[in-house]
Amino acid sequence: MKLLKLKAGKERSLARRHPWVFESAIAKGSGDAGETVRIESHEGKFLAWAACSPASQIRARAWSFDETQRIDAAFFHARVASAVNARALFDLQSDGVRLIHGEADGLPGLIVDRYGAGENAVLVAQFLSAGVERWKAVLADALLAATGLTRLYERSDASGREREGLPKVTGWLRGAPPEGASAPTDITIREHDWNLKLDIATGHKTGFYLDQRDSRLRFAELARQRKFKRVLNCFCYTGGFTVAAISGLRAAGALAGAELISVDSSQPALRQAEANLALNGFRESDGASATFLDADVNATLRRLIDEGQHFDAIVLDPPKFAPTVAHAERAARAYKDINRLAFKLLSPGGVLLTFSCSGGISADLFHKIVASAGLDAGVNGYITERLGAAPDHPMTIEFPEGEYLKGLVVVRKLD
Repeated sequence: MKLLKLKAGKERSLARRHPWVFESAIAKGSGDAGETVRIESHEGKFLAWAACSPASQIRARAWSFDETQRIDAAFFHARVASAVNARALFDLQSDGVRLIHGEADGLPGLIVDRYGAGENAVLVAQFLSAGVERWKAVLADALLAATGLTRLYERSDASGREREGLPKVTGWLRGAPPEGASAPTDITIREHDWNLKLDIATGHKTGFYLDQRDSRLRFAELARQRKFKRVLNCFCYTGGFTVAAISGLRAAGALAGAELISVDSSQPALRQAEANLALNGFRESDGASATFLDADVNATLRRLIDEGQHFDAIVLDPPKFAPTVAHAERAARAYKDINRLAFKLLSPGGVLLTFSCSGGISADLFHKIVASAGLDAGVNGYITERLGAAPDHPMTIEFPEGEYLKGLVVVRKLD
């Protein structure tokens, strides 16, 4: 077994069961990509078994802090089964579920979502680190065994693979159709009282943003309570928040006369958003209007300000501006700009749901960014709620970096 020995004083994070070891903490030793290595303190004390990643600044990711643990196929079958069983702890109200959430489930670099129910269900996995890449075949078998499913699609095409020295890979990993045949990759999931269609081959991440499930429900509740007349959904993707708003307004008997504008720079996503509204029974006969704009969000916000428009509710759910802390300063400027523009469009008493999914932006920094944006816009507001990822995307006490999704509900004060 190969050994990584740490520099003096660099064992503290592993002693607290944080799973990452950075290249700068290592005094000597190395290993092949994905190889299991023994990590010791400078004094020779065992700290962890970990997967080596020689191409990454995160040089090792811990599998176990138990010196007696064997890292073998049985280990991975047990870890996968434990994570899948843990999802029974949460009331998710959806058949789209995050089954494996990387470090939080003791499987650094592995993301697995299940979409659908019954015989139509499919697993979608991202293998984002050298360790899970090396154990891919075993992990695939473990996933099928733990879920009883037969189809597993791989979406290992995220940018994190490049930092691990791995090529992008997509396609059927298990349950591939016979040669010459095709298997559909579009699927419809049930979330709360809604149906949402997605494509696991072309959609963002593994096909959909399951982490916003609870925030979409909260937006529906706010729409029902406040009876929004004008809603602006920015970076709308396939329209989840728009569907939620319509659901809430319909429940309140307030859909007639409502105006909903959804903006995204992806035409395929907008077509799917429009289809999702129809899938949930939205028709012109409802007396509401739903507009989909294929446009740059910043430019659209500026145009709407110039036109003197205002909205009762605005959603800002932008893509990841800061994948790491190194990108935080530039990302902070981008977050501040869109929030400043949104504040100018928000009616007194209106509601802003604003999010950051950037791991490099802390919750405290995001709060400061939004506060600064409101100050520059000349708008004051109450932060009435903090939002985060749905519970099947857990953050553990040992791994605070798991809190990647931050959201604020801001109600503009009455002028």
